[in-house]
Amino acid sequence: MGAERAGRRRRSVRNAAVFGCGGLLLAGCASMPSSGEPEPVDASPNKPAVRVFATPPKPNAAPGEIVDGFLETLTGDDPDFSIARKYLTADAAKTWDPNVSTTILAAGPKTTSSKPEQEREQDQGAQSDSYELEGSRVATLDADSAYRPELEAQPYTESIQLVKEGKKGEKQWRIDELPPGVVLGEPDFRRLYKPVDKYYYADFKGDGRHPQDQPLVADPVYVRGEPDPELTDVVKALLAGPTRWLDPVVGSRFPSGTQLREGTRVLAPDEQKRLQIPLNNKVDNLKQDRCKQMAAQIYFTLKYLATPSGIKEVELLRSDGESPLCVLDSGQAQAVAADPLDRPEFQYFLDEKHQLVQLAKNQSSASAVPGELGEGKQELRSAAVSRDEDWAAGVSGDGRSLIVGELRDGAAAEKTKVLSRADKEKDRLTAPSWDGRGDLWVADQNPGHPKLLWLEKGSAAPVEVGFDQPLGEDGLGRVKAVRVAADGVRIALLVEKDGRTELSVGRIERTTGKDGDPELTVAELRPAAPKMEEVTAMSWGGGSRLLVVGKAVDGVQQMRFVQSDGSLPSDERTLPGLTGVTAVAAAENPELPLLAGSQEDGIVRLGEGEGWKPVDKEGSAPVYPG
Repeated sequence: MGAERAGRRRRSVRNAAVFGCGGLLLAGCASMPSSGEPEPVDASPNKPAVRVFATPPKPNAAPGEIVDGFLETLTGDDPDFSIARKYLTADAAKTWDPNVSTTILAAGPKTTSSKPEQEREQDQGAQSDSYELEGSRVATLDADSAYRPELEAQPYTESIQLVKEGKKGEKQWRIDELPPGVVLGEPDFRRLYKPVDKYYYADFKGDGRHPQDQPLVADPVYVRGEPDPELTDVVKALLAGPTRWLDPVVGSRFPSGTQLREGTRVLAPDEQKRLQIPLNNKVDNLKQDRCKQMAAQIYFTLKYLATPSGIKEVELLRSDGESPLCVLDSGQAQAVAADPLDRPEFQYFLDEKHQLVQLAKNQSSASAVPGELGEGKQELRSAAVSRDEDWAAGVSGDGRSLIVGELRDGAAAEKTKVLSRADKEKDRLTAPSWDGRGDLWVADQNPGHPKLLWLEKGSAAPVEVGFDQPLGEDGLGRVKAVRVAADGVRIALLVEKDGRTELSVGRIERTTGKDGDPELTVAELRPAAPKMEEVTAMSWGGGSRLLVVGKAVDGVQQMRFVQSDGSLPSDERTLPGLTGVTAVAAAENPELPLLAGSQEDGIVRLGEGEGWKPVDKEGSAPVYPG
């Protein structure tokens, strides 16, 4: 079996980054009324999308109509905000930048006049007016189009100032001062903006790896467009570079300043599904290898986005708009950069003997993995399998020791130098996790010295990982679970503090110390499931998705997908209920079934369009490679 593992090749399939649906066309902006309480459009993914068209201001419109009309245009089909600017004075139209931020409120903003209605009627000759915008802020899109949720909804209050502008006798009310960016209710945001994973190369800070060995990393952003974003806007977002949060650990192969060729309006694949992309002169003299690395970033960012069967070729053009720089097809893309959504060969869990077993997709029963971790006498309470499925690691039954062994017939397993000294079993080692570099991670929950450990190639001496805030009760808390993304630069952690466990995602920064030894730090942890009060289990689910189990705000346990930026996926796939869930596992590739460990049913498996099916009543601790 070891030879079979060494020689096997995997197929990779990338799922759609954006999901489209049919739509209803409306003649006006119906998502936000011009008076009364806001009535946001129901943006449920199970209902047809509502297409809303923005309309310009009517002649002699009153101040309140101008304010409401402007807010309505922000919810409509006005991609360059040209109609929205018609509600502004000439100066405000020049200075207003709708892309600086998007404020997301629980519902559409409520407008309140600063003047009593009686005073307004008596002051017919007024040349200025003002309105207050109020709401409850639940999230923000920053200038990078990155989603930033609020842990708790925050009060939102801003003002809009209006003046009369125009020639004498023809003056019209227009907005002169307004809040920065765009403000929307959450239902309208979910209708208008779609999540897209941009892809950049992991930057391991000059560790000598060939660029082909540097994996692609998903960088989630939101792009405006209904029912789907334009390819042009997605490519522009990619060329703009990674978000500020991810930038320290990734790199783009596009030279600084690369943009679409001036005058490029619409990018669309031809009948052969080839997408031609003209760029500016920053790329004119690049070599083929560099060009194909750039094309791979575009290919994996756009794959399945343009048509149901995807884009087959990407051709980059020089600044004259005609001369080809390079062409990349799907096969070449795989050679340049491995598909971020890999397809493992097996699923894994612990059997009734607490030993590691494997289950192939078409098998109904599991078999012991080769090597001592599957065929020996060592009992485990958790395990992890490397991404190449050649190695495994397990935590001993008492939780004290970390054991590593090769998945090869007759291979021995050895204890590492990781040892927890916590008194209670529940306070010892977490389940381990392998990254795509073949390195191993595990956390020690010891209340006296909680720590996160990293073992290069799974066998080197453990290195304690730093945080930009200290662990412990006076700091972040204790790490209860660890899952490192395949790219090796993002890490998901369950962190417990004050009796509450939350899911956070951080980036892994790597440097070299004065003595030449590697130093690692987890930086800028951010909430990934802010709408859940308690998270008990989690797994990466491909790209920027995570599968989580926990209690929602209403106290009901649920299993759902979330985005690593704290937002919800556009499909919001509803998962069948399952009681007593203790662990979950999702593959990077969403076509593969989900696994779960249940107190009542043992190991169960969920395929597309199916219910949970039993696998092993006595099994526990399910995992995919990683």
